[in-house]
Amino acid sequence: MQTYGRTSVHEFLGDMVVYRNLTPMDTRLPSLDALRAEAGIPAGVTPRKSEKDYARVIAAMLRAARALDAPHSSLARLVYVGDTRLNDGTAFVNICKASRCPGMAFIGSENDAPPEVEMLEQDAGALYIANRWSMLADFDALCDEYDFRIDRRTAVIVDLDKTALGARGRNAHVIDRARVSAVRRTVGDLLGDTFDAQRFQMAYDTLNQTEFHPFTTDNQDYLAYMCLIIGSGLYRLTPLVDDIRQELLESFAQFISEVDARAADLPADLRAIHNNVYTRVQQGDPTPFKAFRRNEYGETIGRMGFRSNDAPAADLLENEIVITQEVREIALKWKKQGALLFGLSDKPDEASIPTGELAARGYKPIHRTETHAVGEKR
Repeated sequence: MQTYGRTSVHEFLGDMVVYRNLTPMDTRLPSLDALRAEAGIPAGVTPRKSEKDYARVIAAMLRAARALDAPHSSLARLVYVGDTRLNDGTAFVNICKASRCPGMAFIGSENDAPPEVEMLEQDAGALYIANRWSMLADFDALCDEYDFRIDRRTAVIVDLDKTALGARGRNAHVIDRARVSAVRRTVGDLLGDTFDAQRFQMAYDTLNQTEFHPFTTDNQDYLAYMCLIIGSGLYRLTPLVDDIRQELLESFAQFISEVDARAADLPADLRAIHNNVYTRVQQGDPTPFKAFRRNEYGETIGRMGFRSNDAPAADLLENEIVITQEVREIALKWKKQGALLFGLSDKPDEASIPTGELAARGYKPIHRTETHAVGEKR
C-alpha cells in the first residue's frame, strides 16, 4: 500500500453529498421536505437507503444537480460505487428504476482470497462484485467495452461510508472503532461512577450481533440506548437476551415502552435522557439518541488526518479513517469526462456535520475534512 497525500472527499464530490436526513450539502438542491409531494412521502418519514422512496428522492436530486451545470444534458446512464451487495445493490437497482436509467455498479471489498470478480445481471443493470478495490480500473475498462459511456449524461453515485472513506476489508475497522468508542463514551459519561466497562462491552458485543439485528433493526442509536439501560441496572443482559430469543420482547419499540413504564426507577438524569429518546422514537426519528451521534461525530473526526504525512501506509490504515485512493482516482477521471458525481451516506447528519458551536471553531462536515489517501502501489 502507498500514501497519496492528504485530501478530502470534497475534492471529487464537492458538496453534492447527502447524509441520512436527505438534506443536500449543496443548498441549491432540493431537500427531502421539498420533494415529499413529488415522491409521495408523508411528513415525518425519512426513507432509508434500500427503500424505493429513497430512490425516488435521489433520482429527483440527481436531475436537479445535472440541471445546475448542464441544463441541456438529461441523464441517460447511472454508475454506482459501493461496498455491500445487499444494501448498495438494492439502492442501485431502485435508483436505476426511479431515474429510468440503465446502470453499472461496482461493489467492492478486500479479503485474502485470490482476486476474483462476480457479475450479476439485474433487470435495471449489472453488478460487478470484486474483492479488490484496485479492480475499479478493470470496471472502468469494462464500461468502455460495453459501450457504456461515462460522460455528461451519466450520474455517478459514490457511497461514502466504507467505500470512499474507510474502505471495506481494508480500513473499515477504524470507522467501527469510532462508533464503538462513541457508544462507550456516551454511556460512560451518563453513568458516571457507576459505569462498568466490562458490563458495557458484554452488552454491546452481544446485542451488536447479526442475530439481534431484527430486534434493533441494526440501529446503533437503539443499541447505545439499550447499553445505557443495561448499564443503569434497570435490566440485566442475560434475561433480556432470553426474552428476545423467546420472542417475549418482539421489538425495540416494545422494549422502550416497557422501560418507560419503569422510568420512575431510573435516576433523575437518566430519566431525562430516557424521556428525550422515548419522545423521539414515538415521533419516528431514526436517530433518537442525539448525544451518542454527536459523540460519534467527534470520534470520527478525531480519527481523520491526525497522523504525520510521513507515517507508513500500514499505520494509516490501522489508525486513521482514510480516503480510498482507487475511488478517488476513478471519480476524478469520470468527473473530468463530464459525469455528475454525487455522494450518499447513511450516516446520520448529527454524526456527520458539526454543531454551530463546533463549526465556529473550525470543524467541518466529514466530506470536507482532510485525511490521508491510501491505495495500492502503482
